[in-house]
Amino acid sequence: MQRIYLDNAATTKLDSKVLDAMMPFFTEQFGNASAIYSYGRETRMAIEKSRRFIAQAFKTTPSEIFFTSCGTESSNTALQGAVRDLKVEHIITSPIEHHATLYTCQYLASQYNRKLSYVKLSEHGQIDYGDLEKLLQETSGKTLVTLMHANNEIGNMLNLERVSSYCQEYNALFHTDSVQTVGHYPLDLSKLHIDFLSASAHKFHGPKGSGLLYINKNNQIKPSILGGGQERNMRAGTENIANIVGFAKALELAMESFEEDKAYVQALKERLKTKLITAIPNLVLHGDVDGNSLYTILNVGFPMNDSTEMLSMNLDIQGVCVSGGSACTSGAQGGSHVIRNVYPNASVVPIRFSFSKHNTTEEIDRVVELVAGLINKQ
Repeated sequence: MQRIYLDNAATTKLDSKVLDAMMPFFTEQFGNASAIYSYGRETRMAIEKSRRFIAQAFKTTPSEIFFTSCGTESSNTALQGAVRDLKVEHIITSPIEHHATLYTCQYLASQYNRKLSYVKLSEHGQIDYGDLEKLLQETSGKTLVTLMHANNEIGNMLNLERVSSYCQEYNALFHTDSVQTVGHYPLDLSKLHIDFLSASAHKFHGPKGSGLLYINKNNQIKPSILGGGQERNMRAGTENIANIVGFAKALELAMESFEEDKAYVQALKERLKTKLITAIPNLVLHGDVDGNSLYTILNVGFPMNDSTEMLSMNLDIQGVCVSGGSACTSGAQGGSHVIRNVYPNASVVPIRFSFSKHNTTEEIDRVVELVAGLINKQ
């Protein structure tokens, strides 16, 4: 059975060109980047070359780019540093953030006795920008706004420019979880008031275990991992050279073919959406699908019945890989917190389909055929 992989929001296939770029640092160029002899100098040069490339792609400076192990570590470092070191008194977030943000905000609010507010959501799960501005207007102390650029379950995209402008106007810090968008959209940090940004390579055909944290040079925070002086004293531990090189190479490839890949993947999403609507009555499209929505994600709510309750498992049996929510919490009980907060009274089975440039129209058509067969069999 040939499998069909439609869970690219969870992770993506490593690009062969990325692997080729990484391989020398597993074999010949294996030195510790902190060493002063030739092996160390070679790997140090590879790290700094990668950092310079990423900084150039983001239109910022290399000194503001820090390598981490994943998006979760990046977000934790930024949020903890902002509250602990920058004296944040009020945290504003949304109830549908990734748990790396939600749980960290809840912990920090409790641990440091800080105020925690959740911005209201629109009917389809977009941020209520009027409510965000109201929360900022009513705050007197130092405030941190942390909102994801694109929701990892329903694909809603944040208006970065608008939130950035609000934070600048009200002198608030702004952290954005951009794990789902870095590598899928160009990013110009020179035009945005962003203090912290999190990213992860494995969302755009780079290696797992390779994350990034952008810290605006105006913010001085202390490291969360203590030890050596790596990453300019921001993150202790021997650098993962191969993964850092892989991050930069994956970003390079993603930006080279961005327009072409976006158009192709968007067409796959539209094809699946249209065919599912035709084939299956009473389904619901979650999120702002026809508005400001990420082109790689389509979240569909199927009417809850005996045929749909085990839909993702039955699709897996047929070789189709999809998600019922965030892959990071797939073992947890209670369903999707995103769907629960946006559609509290919905009686549906949510399925997230997420696409990449490696998917085909034939795969899309086959998935529609299988879904319709499983749902309409009774």
